[in-house]
Amino acid sequence: MQYLPIFTKLDNKPVLVVGGGEVALRKCRAFLKARAAVTLVAPWFCDELVELGNNNEVTLITAYFNEQHLDGMMLVIAATDLEDVNAQVFELANARNIFVNVVDDQPKCSFIFPSIVDREPITIAISSAGTAPVLARRLREKLETLIPQHIGPLASLVGSFRDKVKQRFTSFADRRQFWETVFDSSVVSKVQTGDTSAAAEQLEQLLDAKPEPEGEVYVIGAGPGDPELLTLKALQLMQQADVVVYDYLVSDEIMELVRRDADLICVGKRLGDHSVAQQDTNQMLVDLAKQGKKVC
Repeated sequence: MQYLPIFTKLDNKPVLVVGGGEVALRKCRAFLKARAAVTLVAPWFCDELVELGNNNEVTLITAYFNEQHLDGMMLVIAATDLEDVNAQVFELANARNIFVNVVDDQPKCSFIFPSIVDREPITIAISSAGTAPVLARRLREKLETLIPQHIGPLASLVGSFRDKVKQRFTSFADRRQFWETVFDSSVVSKVQTGDTSAAAEQLEQLLDAKPEPEGEVYVIGAGPGDPELLTLKALQLMQQADVVVYDYLVSDEIMELVRRDADLICVGKRLGDHSVAQQDTNQMLVDLAKQGKKVC
């Protein structure tokens, strides 16, 4: 992994964009969506940036870039069409350990912009680490068609219930099970039709019900080890499982698709060599299910 994907809160944080043209405008708009405090420095600015400046949405400094413009900045973008200026911005910002991005010049980037699917508060970022931006954009376009618009309002609704759920369910496992129940319920369809008040009412009812978790065991065949041969149902179960019991015959590529916080139990089976007896494995599955866990 060349770049660690992180999400940074930029509310009122100072960021600098060096440049005044269309590219600078695009980067500026991205920062404004994150509610950053944007300053731009350039000898001239396009009409759209001038308008943003007149509306006090950004700060415009009509000047050539110099090192003092970096003072107090958290992030810096170099978006000029002059290589020497962009290189100067990179070198000076990098020397100060300020995250810097030189547009369309990956070697001079300590961070990069992903392609984004925005369903606020849900945000999905896709990156090719700068190697194939057109491919990343096409992946984003595909995801845009797959992810419904109501996902954002649904996330906002359940977010408003987080404190109540924490008070009702003391353990992380119980809370996760509750949310699995919610997302399998008609709460989702009610939000989809715009009836968020009915969805909120049903959420309250589910909280009051507080059902006991039911354990489940699913047996998933990993086949020859190619993750693309997994069924959608198998992938869903792997993402929902509390515990995954596996052996050495399962490929690393398959295991990468398991839910990140699931407990992993290796029973050590290799071709012709079962280090854990099948009977013991079966009993383990039963015991885990009796604890109310989803096992695969």
